[in-house]
Amino acid sequence: MGADDELRGRVRQMREKAQQLSEAAERSADPQERERLQEKARKLREQSEEDGSPSGGDVFPSS
Repeated sequence: MGADDELRGRVRQMREKAQQLSEAAERSADPQERERLQEKARKLREQSEEDGSPSGGDVFPSS
């Protein structure tokens, strides 16, 4: 079960980081910086969803 706990912790951290990046993007006055932060947050969320799904890491995801 240790590997599962580690994976859940990593996914949680990625989601928290994505949330922080989204919040930073909202506060940014620079449109380019805002876009960069939003894109980074989006990619991190996607990665956390892939890693957190039951078939995380599959070459051919079911969705």
